[in-house]
Amino acid sequence: MYWTLELATKLEDAPWPATKDELIDYAMRTGAPMEVIENLQEIEDEGETYESIEDIWEDYPRSDEDFLFDEEEY
Repeated sequence: MYWTLELATKLEDAPWPATKDELIDYAMRTGAPMEVIENLQEIEDEGETYESIEDIWEDYPRSDEDFLFDEEEY
């Protein structure tokens, strides 16, 4: 399983909190790339509910600081 920023952003508007099955259903309904669905299917699921994308991909960047982008430079 691998996540990229582009793949993870496909789940930003998912109906959080959600189970693994709900996320797979959402990804399929919204036309997310197959890689997103495959990544979700690979999650070891014990019936838990995920509160956000960070529960799935802990390194998901949340702010411009994570991209080393300084708005004042431009």
